[in-house]
Amino acid sequence: FVNKTTSLKIDVTVLDKFVRRNEPPLDKGHIPWLGHALEFGKDAAKFLARMKEKHGDIFTVRVAGMYLTVLLDPHSFDSVLNDVGSLEVGNSRNKLLEQIFGLQLNGIKDSDERSWMEKHFHAVSLTKLCSKMKTNMQNLLKDDFNGNKNWRQDGLFNLCYSLLFRAGYLTLFGSEGNASAVYKEFRKFDDRLTKLARKSLKRDEKQLFTSAREKLWDLLSPKCLESTPKPWQQDYIDFLKKEGVDAEMQTRALLLQLWTTQCNAGPAAFWLLGFLLTHPEAMEAVKSELKHLTPQDNSVLSETLRLTAAVMINRDVVQDKSVCMADGRQYFLRKGDKVCLFPFLSPQMNEEIHEQPQMFKYDRFLNEDMTVKRTFYKDGRQLKHYKFAVFTIKQFVSLVLTHLDVELCEPGARLPPVDPGRYGFGMLKPHGDVQVRCRLRTTQLCPEL
Repeated sequence: FVNKTTSLKIDVTVLDKFVRRNEPPLDKGHIPWLGHALEFGKDAAKFLARMKEKHGDIFTVRVAGMYLTVLLDPHSFDSVLNDVGSLEVGNSRNKLLEQIFGLQLNGIKDSDERSWMEKHFHAVSLTKLCSKMKTNMQNLLKDDFNGNKNWRQDGLFNLCYSLLFRAGYLTLFGSEGNASAVYKEFRKFDDRLTKLARKSLKRDEKQLFTSAREKLWDLLSPKCLESTPKPWQQDYIDFLKKEGVDAEMQTRALLLQLWTTQCNAGPAAFWLLGFLLTHPEAMEAVKSELKHLTPQDNSVLSETLRLTAAVMINRDVVQDKSVCMADGRQYFLRKGDKVCLFPFLSPQMNEEIHEQPQMFKYDRFLNEDMTVKRTFYKDGRQLKHYKFAVFTIKQFVSLVLTHLDVELCEPGARLPPVDPGRYGFGMLKPHGDVQVRCRLRTTQLCPEL
């Protein structure tokens, strides 16, 4: 290359730092540095769907000075998920933990944290927690209605979130007197969390967020919890102490555990009950099979999660790497960039995999013989079957339908749209609520529940 004015020669190898072959298509956007940050933050799913239509199953976008490579081919997910050498969780996660939870856990290995979690939230330990959770849900349901069989009106989202959160809090922390107060502050905290993460929180909202977070830290401190911590809780504190985490950060870490374990169940239960209430044929199918918990309700729950589970799986590129796609194509990723998987767009909302993916079809995950359907295809190849943690949601919906009469206040009412700001943070939340009325049933559908 030659500058015609000065005849200055520029070495092509210098330009190679900026342009390399076999990189994913790059879309910088029209705004310097910001790139696509505004559109991404407003509605990530809509933006990434547009990029997919333009560039295909892999592309790189600039978002607030960061280069994010998005991979949307589910056949190729393992090339990212299984690479723990070139791709790491740590840096991005630590920044979010400090920004949202005021928490610094630098130095704790992901493998050590996973080992601790498997000890307390898998296998036998998980079974015990689920049993305790079921008991707490039953007790709260009875206490909330206090034997009153008159109709009571409430927002469905508030009904689901409140009951499930308080039951989860009692299961994990056991401080009954604090449950309602913790829920009140948690909602203020959670409702503003995603905006804070995307740096779009207004000043007055940030003050509310900060105030709620500080109150939660206080409510989760040793002085407010039971004098004898739950076994998992004590073991977690011991684990943090061993890693050199001080007492203040230990309390903040408990808020992280509270949010991680409780932020998804309430919204998931809302969508499931909401879809049932707005699709009478699905409600009848579930009620008719409720005693036996046969594949009908598995299908309804799987369909609900397909429509509303919208987590983003992010990794930092810590060394230059080539990603091999399932079709044999290879793409170069640069150290310092980030990689994102977004299963919500594909496979969950991919029309090649799921016919009319925007529609709720309660029997989508059933075969003609009413057995569970586990095989789905993209490009003629069978997809892997990814399981969801569904026990608590199934138990909650079962308890509600067997102990309560629940109906829409306005026949024919529709569910509110999703809040587009929640894409990437687990279960989607509704933008609004739907009013329902409920009362204790005079006879239960399934007394043994």
